[in-house]
Amino acid sequence: MKFDKPLVTGTLIKRYKRFLTDVKLADGSTITASCPNTGSMSGLLNPGNRVWLSTSDNPKRKYRHTWEMLECGDLPKNPMVGINTHLPNKLVAQAIEDGLVPELAGYTSLRREVKYGQNSRIDLFLESKDQPPCYVEIKNVTLLRQPGLAEFPDTVTVRGTKHLTELSAMVANGARAVMFYLVQRDDAQRFSLASDVDPTYFNAYNKAKAAGVETLAWSCKLDETGIELDKALPVEIENK
Repeated sequence: MKFDKPLVTGTLIKRYKRFLTDVKLADGSTITASCPNTGSMSGLLNPGNRVWLSTSDNPKRKYRHTWEMLECGDLPKNPMVGINTHLPNKLVAQAIEDGLVPELAGYTSLRREVKYGQNSRIDLFLESKDQPPCYVEIKNVTLLRQPGLAEFPDTVTVRGTKHLTELSAMVANGARAVMFYLVQRDDAQRFSLASDVDPTYFNAYNKAKAAGVETLAWSCKLDETGIELDKALPVEIENK
């Protein structure tokens, strides 16, 4: 996925109130941008990190800029990280439609935000005449506490636990269900769950896996022009 316009670059001052971040631009001025990420963003919020912002022409917006990516200047090779949680569904849907995810190939219909379960909406719903429907739940991943090991979640996620339970119910009804963890980092080599961050989610995941819910994890390529899926990651999750 390419960005519509060139991104604005600056350095991070601080993120606050979950949805806002202050950025110092190259000309020395300071602006406030929206932060489309409600997670803890652990390990990403060091002041001075280089950031990239998109710009909106919508006159009704209070903040014209949206925080899209950052560079972890305190880590080797300065990895790029995508923080916009509104993008993963678009990125995964495009990759599936382009036939880049072998495990999700062969479906003739892809719909987004389809109602299912108990008052929920599935991120992607795949259908075809010759196989069961497939429910795909997508999670954005940015946490990396050990070199190369991406983890989810970075904070307690009651909603995520609910999704695992509802996906299990879909499998019990004869459908296929997939948890798709999209790692918006270019330094991830493996994927696991942060069981210490949210033990309840970890236990729910293991129950969902035993019920037949599948797991996929992919890393991303990121630069100033856009973000796209890069490669499938080994999933290393032990049932403790």
